[in-house]
Amino acid sequence: MPETELPVVGFHPYLWGDPAHHGGLSPAILAALSALGVTAPARPAAEPASVPLPPVALPDSARAALESLVGAEHVDSGHDARLAHTRGWSTPDLLRLRGGDAADAPDAVVFPGSHDEVVAVLRVCAEHRIAVVPYSGGTSVVGGLAPARAGFAGVVTLDLRRLDALVEVDPVSRTAVLQAGLRGPEAERLLREHGLTLGHFPQSYEGASIGGYAAARSAGQSSAGYGRFDEMVVGLVLATPRGTVELGTAPKSAAGPDLRQLVLGSEGVLGVITSVRVRVRPVPAERVFEGWRFPSFEAGADALRQLAQDGPLPTVLRLSDELETAINLADPAAAGFGDGPGGCLAITGYEGGAAEVAARRAAATEALLAAGGTALGPGPGESWREGRFRAPYLRDPILAAGGLVETLETATFWSGLHRLRAAVSEALTTELTGRGTPPVVLCHISHVYETGASLYFTVVCAQAADPLAQWAAAKTAANRAIRSCGAAITHHHGVGTDHRAAYAEEIGPLAVAALRAVKQALDPAGILNPGVLLPPPGG
Repeated sequence: MPETELPVVGFHPYLWGDPAHHGGLSPAILAALSALGVTAPARPAAEPASVPLPPVALPDSARAALESLVGAEHVDSGHDARLAHTRGWSTPDLLRLRGGDAADAPDAVVFPGSHDEVVAVLRVCAEHRIAVVPYSGGTSVVGGLAPARAGFAGVVTLDLRRLDALVEVDPVSRTAVLQAGLRGPEAERLLREHGLTLGHFPQSYEGASIGGYAAARSAGQSSAGYGRFDEMVVGLVLATPRGTVELGTAPKSAAGPDLRQLVLGSEGVLGVITSVRVRVRPVPAERVFEGWRFPSFEAGADALRQLAQDGPLPTVLRLSDELETAINLADPAAAGFGDGPGGCLAITGYEGGAAEVAARRAAATEALLAAGGTALGPGPGESWREGRFRAPYLRDPILAAGGLVETLETATFWSGLHRLRAAVSEALTTELTGRGTPPVVLCHISHVYETGASLYFTVVCAQAADPLAQWAAAKTAANRAIRSCGAAITHHHGVGTDHRAAYAEEIGPLAVAALRAVKQALDPAGILNPGVLLPPPGG
């Protein structure tokens, strides 16, 4: 389905996406789960309406002040609103909700209607010692929406959905100003009315928003051609309890450090991004997606590296390892992979004008053939393009069946790529097998650079008696392996709470102190997403 035809839907508290797309698991998936020892859980998921919530702790004076700013109709302490804004979309988040645990639900959800209202709400919350969780799409998978409540009089979620406008289009500069609450599909529809596109399509596209893209340094599946979202941002507006910060008077500047990059990736800890000015491009006249077979992951990675370093660079460039290839290909023989597992599938995609696409495709084809690739034609590429947003829909029925499925990602330089893949795969396999739940660990490259690439892992196994402890141990082992290889603890999922300790180790205590100093300047009361990104003082 084209990106602009995907609906903007209100997500179920723990079921992903459009209800029309939910269904059962295929016989092949059920058989694979059975082979992993997956059995149905002892009890089904709790019904959302029956999940108990803690009493509302928001002081009456604080609520009255908030209602005076945004209107009583835009401050909601109802069960449904509080539950829907409890945590994000990681597997642990979902397991807790499915188990009936919503202990860290916010006391209220506040829906500001403008940047000025956001600033005013933050000031009131600072005065009343109310912690604030900025929220746009709510698709965090790293605990980025689970603040520390201790020391605060209450917690509110600041939902930016009313800030959903395309404010300005500059066709000469090819920039657009988008408000933070715009969801991905709607942003694309509005831009296409002007013949433009962001070209940013992460797998969370149906649920994620512009503000979340910026706050977590999102990377879309066409990043080879369009770049990461932080590379698209040329300006932004930040609301803080102390006022407004506007950044980006020109595309580039030598006037001190680039403070845009300080805000991008800050996950709501330094302030609330209310709008961004982004680079946009014309809607491509032509799109072509193809599949390639390589005899091994190493050979495929070498081919991707050559394109990333020497060109030509496709718009989409990704490589699945042998196991992911075997599982994802419904008909390996038809795709040119013989009668069974063997080799790795690479996907290349080209977007742009017809002549430009033809030229890049021809040059890339020559390079991939020289690197040992076998052309498989458009079939595998188009199959990937059509199904790339379906994978998140599999997690809910797998959890319901008693399976555990989760993802994690990292990035490193090309010279360390294979060591990193081996270390993370071994850490996950050893930890989960030792717990009596041997996993399947899949891996792919989906984002490439001249100097390195990201690795994205998918882990599937049977749920243990305590799946939260089971995954926590596996995640800790994976984080330890990533850091032992000197790799980034995250490439595009963000830090949240899951990666907080590893992030502090990665950047070192002096850099942590510098970030704390910036937070103190912008948020002296410490109300913004406390406990996320930065370890607590002394921690």
